[in-house]
Parts: sequence; structure tokens; C-alpha cells
Amino acid sequence: MFLPTTREELISLGWDELDIILITGDTYIDSPFCGVALIGKVLLAGGYRVGIIAQPDCSSGQDISRLGEPLLFWGVTGGCVDSMVANYTASGKRRKSDDFTPGGRNTLRPDRAVIAYTNLIKKYFKNTKPIVLGGIEASLRRIAHYDFWSDRVRRSILLDSKADFLLYGMADKTVVEFAATLAAGGAPHSLRGICYLAKELPANGDFTVLPAFEEVKADREAFIRMFHLFYRNNDPLSGTGLVQQYGTRFLVHTPPPFSLTETEMDTVYGLEFEREAHPYYLRMGAVKALETIRFSIITHRGCYGECNFCAIGVHQGRTIQSRSIPSIVAEAKGYARHPSFKGIIHDVGGATANMYAIECTKKKRRGCCHDKRCLFPKVCPTLKVDHQQQLRLLRELRKIKETKKVFIASGIRYDLLLHDRKHGKEYLLNVIQHHVSGQMKVAPEHSEKEVLKQMGKPAIDVLLQFRDLFLALCKDVGKKQFLTYYFIAAHPGCSEGDMEGLRDFVRRELKLRPEQVQIFTPTPSTYSTLMYYTGKDPFSGKKLFVERTTRRKEHQKSVITGGKTPKKD
Repeated sequence: MFLPTTREELISLGWDELDIILITGDTYIDSPFCGVALIGKVLLAGGYRVGIIAQPDCSSGQDISRLGEPLLFWGVTGGCVDSMVANYTASGKRRKSDDFTPGGRNTLRPDRAVIAYTNLIKKYFKNTKPIVLGGIEASLRRIAHYDFWSDRVRRSILLDSKADFLLYGMADKTVVEFAATLAAGGAPHSLRGICYLAKELPANGDFTVLPAFEEVKADREAFIRMFHLFYRNNDPLSGTGLVQQYGTRFLVHTPPPFSLTETEMDTVYGLEFEREAHPYYLRMGAVKALETIRFSIITHRGCYGECNFCAIGVHQGRTIQSRSIPSIVAEAKGYARHPSFKGIIHDVGGATANMYAIECTKKKRRGCCHDKRCLFPKVCPTLKVDHQQQLRLLRELRKIKETKKVFIASGIRYDLLLHDRKHGKEYLLNVIQHHVSGQMKVAPEHSEKEVLKQMGKPAIDVLLQFRDLFLALCKDVGKKQFLTYYFIAAHPGCSEGDMEGLRDFVRRELKLRPEQVQIFTPTPSTYSTLMYYTGKDPFSGKKLFVERTTRRKEHQKSVITGGKTPKKD
């Protein structure tokens, strides 16, 4: 079933009112790929009556009022992408299209959607039930953060929105505990995975005090210290709670929620989803995002790659949480009952496809290491890399008679694959033979040693080793397959000369003119954004070149793409 989004649907369900109303910056797609739908279905399974209002009109109270007022709380999310990233390019231009909006035109998602929707609720519902923030926009802006679009350090979004609570990370376990606590008349302040404001420091518990907002706003060295503490305390086993002072109040950030077990992952992703846009919104136009997510499968969460420009590790966690093979196969078999299924599964994976069922046993017992990373600068010897489970999964999926083709569209970490001397080559051969359609995506991001270091990416010789293996295997099986390479321009530490070095490398070694090149966008809660704001390498303290003007960023991109070169400032 769809969660209700109109008063008529409430009546048809026999509900006179709702326990929880969720507000989102995306249209309502009933899919596990959409956080608001996943949270809604988890709450529904917990026995709560849940409704969704998608992309409400902020100029009137008509949309926000149509389901009434919830008995327990309002849940607010900006959507699957931070609203500022969804609305603007790295060059500051307004995006014309939005894959999560009916009709595809970017006209329904407000800037800073979390703040806009919270203000909308407060305008039409005075002294209402608690407003609870969630989703990636809130999660990555939960402490003091540098905001690229206003070019300043902003307060926690909890303060700027004037909401009551913030649930960070994936939050599907936390939100049920939160709802149960409110339903029982209790206070949720001791739950893991939440942020709230207090007049005093917490009296009990293990908390790390961050530099105060006023200090980090005025002093970039303090901002660096704050971010290190924030990042190191994101793990549920090795991390603590956090406290940050804002004037006379304290932002309390309880310890991270525990990772989901395999059984819990199976339960969450085994819930019923329509895999369609809600008819109320679909009548406004087609939703492009459905093309790729309708018949794709999430196999796991998290990423221990820790690329410095990526926030997945902060939001989903650095510990891989995998589903069981029977759970994944059952979802794939269920597609046969969907009238639109043509036998094609568009993607099987996660943030990184080949991290499924691979995790460090030490990390599972003690939490993430504070002094080293799993994959950078090289794969940690403690991480036992074995693609055997992934091979089993792919074989089981290929056995499903209703399925014609199963693709892996998620990125593959080639350094991880090469580290697996027993099954890495066999895994790649399987992918080449059965799970790519002409092109396989990889993301080296750059070629120059110092830029790769700032990105937290493996050395370029690892890419060449993988490229040679890929082409050799393609030749062995008679497949004409290609690699598609993704690169980043204007990352902190990257100069025009570095882009010229990348251009020469691409022409010499890869023999192509790349099309998949993006300009670095500083997004909240990443180390690369910290570098961009402070102009320093946060690990060595050394000064770092940072390209800040739009024209010169675009010029860096044009160096490698061969496009029109804009005039320099």
C-alpha cells in the first residue's frame, strides 16, 4: 500500500487522524531507495499511522494542512539530496531539472528545504507537536558547518530551523524508538542517534565537548579541531556523544545508533513497497528517478572507502551492514509480480557495489580505527577481502527464471578487487560476462599524486593494473567492453597544472577525452569541504592551494574536456 497523502485516503483506510506526518522535498516514490518512504514503512510496521506530504507549496497552507495535525510528531526531510545540491550546480547556476519532481522541472523544491518546511509547519500550526528533522540534509548539517552557498559557517540546522529534535544517519531504528517513547509519554533525550538543545551540559553519559560555535566561526584552526572530533566520534562502538555550545544553549548530540544486524536489514528491506510514484503526484508528470530505482536492489549500507569529498561514511556509517542472500533473492523474485517488470534489474549494490559482505572483524568488535583508514593509502592488512559471498549472490540472482539481466551500476572499488587474490579476478570476470552492458564505471577522480592524496584515493598505478586486467579478461571471453572514468576538477590542492597532468595522463594511458568530469562542490561534513574552507590540509596543517573563482574552476574542467575555455578572472 501507499502511505496516505490526502484526506480521502485516510478515510478509505478507516483512519480519522495520523500519529506521524512526514514532509519531504522529493515527490513521494514508494521505494526503499527513498528515505521518507523507508522511514514511513518502518513506522507503519511498528503500528503507527503515517502519512506523507511531498513537496508542499510554501506560499500557502493548503498542502501542509490537508492531513491535519499528527498526534506524535512531524518528520521533516529535504529529500534524497541536500536541497542546495539539488537546486544549484558547482558553478552556482540554478538547475533546471529535478529527477525527483513530477514532470522533471526544478520548480517545487525550496532552497534549504528543511528550514522552509519547518517554518511552514510553525506558521499554520501554533504550539504543535514536536518537529523532528531527518534525512541527509539535516544529518550532514547537524553541527556547525561551512556552507558553500552562503560562504560562511552556519549553526546546526536544528537551531536555524527551530525544530525540536534531529535524528541523524539512516535513523530507521532510532525513529521507531523515538515514536514509542513519545507514545508512552516519555522523554526521548537518552536515545542514541538524536540531537537536541539543552540549557545545561548533560550530567550523565560519555560526551566529548566540541569547540563552541562562536569559536569555530571566528577561528579556522578551531573549526579543524571541531571537525576531527566530530568525524572520529561517528562510530557507534568507538565514538562518544558530542556537545557544542551556542551562546547560552548546548547542542547535545547523543552517541551514534548501533549498526543494523543482518536480520534487521532483512526486515527493513523485506517490507512491502509499491515501487511507483504515488498517483496523487504522478498525475503531475513522470518521475525520472523511477527509471533507475524501481527495479534496483540495495544489498548493503555504509562505506569504508572514506573518500575525503564524500559524506556517505558520515551519513550511512563506515561499517558495512549487509542483507542476507535469501532476502535479496526474495526481493528480486518479487519483481515478477510487478506489471512493469520486463526482466531487467538495473542495479544490485550499495554506495560501493563490491563491499557487500566484506568487513573488518576487528572493527565489528571495537569500532572504527582513529589512526588509520581501511583503504587509504593502501588496503589495510586487517581487512580480509573476499568476494566469495558476492559471487554466490550473483549466481543465485542469475538463476531466477523471470530475470533476463542483472546489472551492477553501482561503483566498484578496483583497489579492493585487486587486493582479493583468491576471488577478485573471478568476481571481475563474472561482472564482465553477465553484469555490465558495454561499459563499466570506475572513479579514479584524478591522476596526480598530491591531488589523489587530498582526495583519499588510491595511487594511479592501481587503476592501470585494474585496466589491464579488465581488458585482458574482456579479450579472453570475446566481450567488447569499455571502462567509463569519472574525474573531479578544482578539488582542494588541484591547480591548473595538475589538470594539465591529468589531461596528459588520460591521452597517453587511457587514450580518450573524458566526458564524465565534474567540478568539486563543497558539501557539508566532508574533509574536502574542510580543506576548501580553511585552505589547509587538516592532517598535516600545511597550506593548500584552493581554486575559489567560478571561472577558474570551469577552466580547470575545460583543460581536460577540451570544451570552450572561459576567460580567466
